[in-house]
Amino acid sequence: MADGLLPRLRALRQSDRWIYTTMLVSALLSLTASFVLSVDAIILAADPRAALACNINAVISCGTVGASWQASLFGFPNAFLGLIAEPVVITIAVASLGGVRFPRWFMLSAQVVYTLGLVFAYWLFFQAYFVIGALCPWCLLITLSTTLVFTSLTHVSIRDGNLYLRPRASRLARAFVGADLDALFVALLLLGITAMVVTKYATVLF
Repeated sequence: MADGLLPRLRALRQSDRWIYTTMLVSALLSLTASFVLSVDAIILAADPRAALACNINAVISCGTVGASWQASLFGFPNAFLGLIAEPVVITIAVASLGGVRFPRWFMLSAQVVYTLGLVFAYWLFFQAYFVIGALCPWCLLITLSTTLVFTSLTHVSIRDGNLYLRPRASRLARAFVGADLDALFVALLLLGITAMVVTKYATVLF
């Protein structure tokens, strides 16, 4: 029975239903976090000393992160970018669950834009971790959800040949995601981030 369970689980993980549902749920989480952070940014703009709901202590503090220059890198709250980007991802996920298939150029464009978003999310995480010295729970949720959306989108892009890779590179990439090694990589990445947070802030978190 166990021998038959593993192939079924792998088939489920490779299915459009699993991939696009994961993308949808992750994007909804990211949109929710972006909305909360956008509201917090407006509150901080009116009163920089405002007590936000997630200001738990000196380390777990959305206010400390939100008041930093990194939180408004482009001259407006970074969370506004999430309000713009995540509805696009949600639309792609919902439409794809309904059987819609977008052109390769469109999916490639989405991949490029979201890759930039992933890089930006991790830049913000490392800024908070190493420079600001405080953690924002909603920001951590965005880092997690952005990672999952990126993974799902990349899986689809590789599987469907949307990246315009050379034949050999395309075969290797498809073998990589076909063996679920992308899921393993992401699990190890998130485990590493969790270990970083716990190692540095264990006395505050527990």
